[in-house]
Amino acid sequence: MLSRNIAVNTQRTALNALVFLYKRFLQKELANIIMLPAKQGRRVPVVFSHHEAVAVINQLGGTYQLIVWLLFSCGLHLNEALRLRVQDVDFSMSMIVVRDGKGAKDR
Repeated sequence: MLSRNIAVNTQRTALNALVFLYKRFLQKELANIIMLPAKQGRRVPVVFSHHEAVAVINQLGGTYQLIVWLLFSCGLHLNEALRLRVQDVDFSMSMIVVRDGKGAKDR
């Protein structure tokens, strides 16, 4: 019986090695193998809280801080923030126009 505390691919490799050993070298058939399949590990996403994100952003300075604020608060993608021009910012409407963004769309 193979352990459940090993990785899925390791378990498959070990089982294939046993089957190969028995068939090719011992010339016997394996009978009644009880194998509990290993479960693939779930990765739990790590998410910053709002306060943690603001604390990290406040450690930056100058242009880097401005770019990260745009990424965080406006939802811009990195390339969109880096290509932002003065003419794309409309202070009277409190709006940023993203030109040729993801999917070649303006938004």
